[in-house]
Amino acid sequence: MIRNVILAILLIAAVIGGLAGVKALQIKSMIAAGAAFAMPPETVTVAPVQGETWQGVVPAVGTMSAVQGITLRAEVAGTVKEIRFESGDNARESQVLVQLDVDSEEAQLRSAEAQAELARLNLDRSRGLREKSTISQSEFDSASANFQQSIGQADMMRAAIDKKTIRAPFAGRLGIRRVNVGQFVNAGDPLVSLHTLDPIYVDFNLPEQRLSSLSRNLTVRITTDAIPDRAFDGVLTALDPNIDPATRNVRIQATLPNPDGMLRPGMFARVEVVLPTKRGVQTIPATAVLHAPYGDSVFVVEETKDAKTGNVTLQARMTTVRVGETRGDFIEITRGLEPGQQVVTSGVFKLRNETPLVIDNKLAPNAVANPQPADS
Repeated sequence: MIRNVILAILLIAAVIGGLAGVKALQIKSMIAAGAAFAMPPETVTVAPVQGETWQGVVPAVGTMSAVQGITLRAEVAGTVKEIRFESGDNARESQVLVQLDVDSEEAQLRSAEAQAELARLNLDRSRGLREKSTISQSEFDSASANFQQSIGQADMMRAAIDKKTIRAPFAGRLGIRRVNVGQFVNAGDPLVSLHTLDPIYVDFNLPEQRLSSLSRNLTVRITTDAIPDRAFDGVLTALDPNIDPATRNVRIQATLPNPDGMLRPGMFARVEVVLPTKRGVQTIPATAVLHAPYGDSVFVVEETKDAKTGNVTLQARMTTVRVGETRGDFIEITRGLEPGQQVVTSGVFKLRNETPLVIDNKLAPNAVANPQPADS
């Protein structure tokens, strides 16, 4: 009995020992395979760090406004008798645009003119009689006063007729008319808008820290979403002497020629004030930069040589950088890179230090300083 138990124990120990040996061989094989494993290379696009000369600019956003722009309104109440323009026309200065009914005023003017003529005749007659001392001075003064009063009544009627004749106070482009013939309008009712479009203003704000670099007659470049394929150049013409105490911004105005009327009041504009200074910068495509709370970084392409085989491979090395201004698809690097270094521009999110690389620039995006993306 005891012999059988001992044999069973020996058999179980042999089985356990065999299994442990097999497992040890498996673990040893896995360790050897892990040591021999090589990370597959990642396919990326790269671009060199390149030096450029950038013109100094101060960016801002602004709003277009008319040099002269008003909404013509009725000064007195009346019925629209005649409209002498079409919506969107170009109006001349002093051109009659809307004529209100003045039949009653014209009748009263004729009566006033007749009274004035009679008063003039009476005055002339009184003057002759006064020279002969036939009438008193007070009678002559009364005739003179009647004449002046009659003239005033006639002038008042002419002014009433003139107020019912709405003219363009300056040359410009008319908007859409807001009245119709036969419509009764009250004093203050809008009739049509009138704007001078050439030249045109752009108003924008800049922080007070920029004041030292700004002056009149600097070139100002304007782009707008309404006309994406064109830039407009003008000059800085005015700086507000006051600084807004709430925002610490100063209001600035530039003037642009607008002969074709493409720019309109109220239009949004991207503004660049072109400074007279230029500076050398080092730039890379903006897609190469990894932005993180602890700092910005890029992956630099480095060549490494295998000590055993002597083969040269490419690897990624993460480098912390300091970035500056961004223009279009490029970003300025102020610290961390040297000219000529190659940086990874796409595929950076799948990289870590010493990741093997394969460069394929066939599908690399074309980075430009002034991108014009197509509408989607």
